[in-house]
Amino acid sequence: MIYEERNYSFAPLNFRPFLRLFEDEGLALTCAHLGQLVGYFTAETGALNTAVHIWAFEDLADRERRRAAMWSDPEWLAYSAKVLPWIVRMENRLLKPTGFSPLQ
Repeated sequence: MIYEERNYSFAPLNFRPFLRLFEDEGLALTCAHLGQLVGYFTAETGALNTAVHIWAFEDLADRERRRAAMWSDPEWLAYSAKVLPWIVRMENRLLKPTGFSPLQ
């Protein structure tokens, strides 16, 4: 199992509209393609106006297959065209759990 941590930072005026649009349109689309959402968070300290989300995948091949399918879906492309201009910064990390992690 691997986990993908994605951090999106926004200009302050775009942050709440992004969260509303993601909940209304993006969440179901993203979950349909990526599968297991581990958690979705907002930052209360550090870089504010940041959304942090973590997704679980069986392995790198599972992640690549799912992301490729998502980026070929016309509904996803229409949704992403609305929100991508709002994102100021994107960060991504692939995480592998330790043997003693409760998340495997």
